[in-house]
Amino acid sequence: MAVEIRIAVDGVLPPAKGEAKSMLAAGHVHAQRVRSLLEAARAAMDGRELLAKPLRLSVMVRAPEGIHLNDATNLLGGIGDVLQARGTGADVTHLGDLANVACFLDDGQISEIHYRREWTGPLGYEVVLSER
Repeated sequence: MAVEIRIAVDGVLPPAKGEAKSMLAAGHVHAQRVRSLLEAARAAMDGRELLAKPLRLSVMVRAPEGIHLNDATNLLGGIGDVLQARGTGADVTHLGDLANVACFLDDGQISEIHYRREWTGPLGYEVVLSER
C-alpha cells in the first residue's frame, strides 16, 4: 500500500518562491508561512520516515475572493523547497527545532503534481504527498 502524508495548514497561504533569497533564510518575506508549513509537517511526520520513492504532490489552496495568491508554480516550488530535507549548506539555525523537519529527501522525487484553488474561506491549504 502506498504511503500518504496529509498536511493541513490553516490561516496562511503557502510559502512562494519569487526572490533570490532562500525562503529558509532568516528574515525572508514568507518566514511565517514557512514556519506554519514546517509546524504542520512536523505533526504529520510524527514517527514516520522520510519518503524516498517517486512522489505525487497534491495541493489545494483556499482563499476568499479578493485575496492575492501567488501563481501556482511559485507556490508549488515553495512547498517543495520547504518540505525537502536540507543539506549542510543552508544556515537554518533560526528555525530552531523546525530546522530538521522534512517529508522527503529531495523535491526531484516529485513526478506528478495536482494543484487546485478554491475561492472560498477560511484561508488555508492542504498538501498531500503520496508515493507513486
